[in-house]
Amino acid sequence: MHIGVLGGGALGLTVAMRLARRGATVTVIEKEHVLGGLAAGFAVGDSGTYLEKFYHHLFRSDRDIQALIAELGLSHKLKWHNTITATLLDGKMWEFSPRSLLLDYRPLSFVSKMRMVAVMAYLKFESNYRRFSTYTAADWLQRWMGKEAWEKQFKPLFIGKFSHYYPQIAMPWFWSRVHERSFDLGYLDGGFQQMYNRLGEEIQRAGGQIRLGTTVTRIAPVEGGKTCVQTTGGQGEEQAPQSYVFDIVVSTLPTKLFMRLAEGLPDEYRQKYDWGVALGAHVVIVALDRPLMPPVYWLNINDPGYPFLVAVEHTNMVPPSEYGGRHLVYLGNYLPMDHLYFSQPDEQTVAEFLPHLRRLNPQFNEGWVREWWVFKAPFAQPVVTRDYPRHIPPLKTPLPNVYMGNMFQVYPQDRGQNYSIRLANRLADMIEL
Repeated sequence: MHIGVLGGGALGLTVAMRLARRGATVTVIEKEHVLGGLAAGFAVGDSGTYLEKFYHHLFRSDRDIQALIAELGLSHKLKWHNTITATLLDGKMWEFSPRSLLLDYRPLSFVSKMRMVAVMAYLKFESNYRRFSTYTAADWLQRWMGKEAWEKQFKPLFIGKFSHYYPQIAMPWFWSRVHERSFDLGYLDGGFQQMYNRLGEEIQRAGGQIRLGTTVTRIAPVEGGKTCVQTTGGQGEEQAPQSYVFDIVVSTLPTKLFMRLAEGLPDEYRQKYDWGVALGAHVVIVALDRPLMPPVYWLNINDPGYPFLVAVEHTNMVPPSEYGGRHLVYLGNYLPMDHLYFSQPDEQTVAEFLPHLRRLNPQFNEGWVREWWVFKAPFAQPVVTRDYPRHIPPLKTPLPNVYMGNMFQVYPQDRGQNYSIRLANRLADMIEL
């Protein structure tokens, strides 16, 4: 049984390993030159330590990825950190935690703070997200938290994350952000890239193959219930276009990309599931010779006028000594994929971002910057509206022996390594060899 897995991220690699261990011949096809998808990393300087291109961490509730880390023999590298999350509001960083909300969070009135704490506690303990399925987050939060908490604390975050789509975001999406998360954050010492490299090794140990730098250009059914997958790129002698014929195909590509590449899909299937909007991820990472905003790890930008929605000082969680003394700060965005930042020269984008770091730390100057990197990815943040559940495609597609699994199908969550791995386990279990 020859199985093609399209995409080498958390979902694709996990399902590929599961199927390969059950005796299938598996070929993983990945367009990038490194495994990991949106969680892929790169080596920082001569330290040999990986850093994710897009910021990543785990929560205590992320049981599926913790189980996989243990299965791969990496549990000794998983460390838990008590980090500080803050909100930039009225030019000041305010710690955002239950204790600080009750005692020190001055941007909101006492009544608004009490309502916010009560609502967050309710969402934490309410396990049925379907209770909220008829509401938008904007309407529900304003009703129960009050207008002040919505306008000051959450509306700026929704606008920063979803742009003009923010009034349409479904309340179950926000429920998942509260219900599924913890203040303690987990990180794999040396970077999550180690997990993806280990998954690749396990696939190859079980007889599978991995094709990096290889882009899928066509998915078409052929006789006998098989599927032809055409590709371009590859390494070495595989630079020329290649065609593979698989008994089973598992696509982990974004739904819209799968719809673009797949032939033979019924019109009614396309009309129902080739739907919705996804934003792209855009991140500038700067390596500084000193800390920018200690001790804050995660800073939500609620003040207007910033070109990024969040600043994440990674080395306020992991020691800078792990990266040769570099202090690493992510400046992140989710943006429409036609946004200027995806097309203009990266040097120009960085030049726009750096002056705003002085607003976070008045002592900052550009002489602090040792290095910088810019990373971009399409289809990184689905826009989760109330209609969203009706358009989630089933894992089995109408094409014979073709399956599809991606972040669009982890509702009410919308992305994350843990949910991809959970879906991969479910998908592997339903495929009969």
